[in-house]
Amino acid sequence: MATPKTAAAGAAEVAPAAILTTPPPSRAYLTTTVDEASGEVTETSRFRYLAGHPRQIRFDAKAGQFNIGGVTPLGNSLEFVPLAWRIFSDNILNMGRKTWAELFFVDAKGAVCAVLFHGYSVENLYRLIEPLFYDDLTLADVKVKISAEKKQTIKDEKTATYYIAQFSYTPADPAEVQALREFAEDFPIWREETYTGLAEIKTSAGYTVPQAEDQPALLEAAEATPAAAA
Repeated sequence: MATPKTAAAGAAEVAPAAILTTPPPSRAYLTTTVDEASGEVTETSRFRYLAGHPRQIRFDAKAGQFNIGGVTPLGNSLEFVPLAWRIFSDNILNMGRKTWAELFFVDAKGAVCAVLFHGYSVENLYRLIEPLFYDDLTLADVKVKISAEKKQTIKDEKTATYYIAQFSYTPADPAEVQALREFAEDFPIWREETYTGLAEIKTSAGYTVPQAEDQPALLEAAEATPAAAA
């Protein structure tokens, strides 16, 4: 006896539905989505950045703590792959002329941030940069960890406690390094409050101040479409 055929065997074949493929993004910091109805491809930045106004991360050297804008606590350490940086001498924030280290990075929420150090903390950052240089690396190639280290000094027979930043590093994800590098190539990474035009730059990478005539347009575009300008 012949083996019975299934009911589906004689049915007309149904053409498979069209499969929309998502193309790779044009830049590593972008993500792509495809509209199922129109097939339109949209690219969106993973990072949020208001040009010249990164989120301010502060290091409280008296308490040994990091915070956002002097308000939201972040603990006694930070860890990130630097987006851009500069070490410079300038009179900023009404603190007189000092040597500063300004590092820019992207936090866990995708916001571009900036953090400042001066004094012994800058010297410690140099101690990290030197071995990286001889290994043919830069700060942008590694994940930097910044920890508050307690120090004490005696003045007028009284013990005073303060903290300095210590720097160490571990290997970084190459894909994240590439995304950050391309973002720094496409956008001017700087902070308006710390820029005077009079700084003596000792070393920098990825740090770019736009020309004066371009600054209003960049800020207007960022305010209009923060995700695209991120």
